[in-house]
Formats: sequence, structure tokens, C-alpha cells
Amino acid sequence: MARNNDNNNENKMSLEEAGRKGGETTAQNHDKEFYQEIGKKGGEATAESHNKEFYQQIGQKGGEATAENHGEDFYQEIGRKGGEATSENHDKEFYQEIGEKGGNARAEQNDNN
Repeated sequence: MARNNDNNNENKMSLEEAGRKGGETTAQNHDKEFYQEIGKKGGEATAESHNKEFYQQIGQKGGEATAENHGEDFYQEIGRKGGEATSENHDKEFYQEIGEKGGNARAEQNDNN
């Protein structure tokens, strides 16, 4: 007699459910430092196995996804926050240096055109 696979599937946990439960158990058993360490190891492994073009491609995809999901106000807010954080961490000389670098780059661009 043929075995009824439908009954067996009713008792099986989906892959999604198993992953969720495993993630919850891991979160209960480990602290922030654990996740920082595995993230660092994963980042190092990724860096060893991928090149500059890989990072450019995923950066572009991420930028495009962000642009699709956020409006002008979002970019103004993160720009403001970034500017405030930068000004708290750098002095007048920093801004003079980056201004000079930007000016030199622009002059070089104009010379090449």
C-alpha cells in the first residue's frame, strides 16, 4: 500500500520556521560580542574572496534600493547628521585640507577638459 506523504508533511517544520526558531535560540544563548565577532569574521572572509567590483556592485544596488524607499527629506536628515558628527570630530585644519584637496581636484579636472 502506498504511503500518504501528505500526513508526513503536516508534521514537518518549514525551513523558514526552523530558521526562525534556531535564530531565537542562538539569540538567547549569545551576547552582543558574539555577534560582533562572527560579523567581523564574515566580513574578513568576504573581503578575501571578493574584489573591488563586487563591493561597487553591492553598494550601487544598496544605493538604488535606498533611493527607491526614501525621499529628499531622508537624505537631508542623514546629511545634516553626518555634517554634525564630522564637525564634532574635526577642527578647522581638517576643513582647510579637504577644501584644498577638492580645489586641486577640480582644477585638474578643468585642465583636462
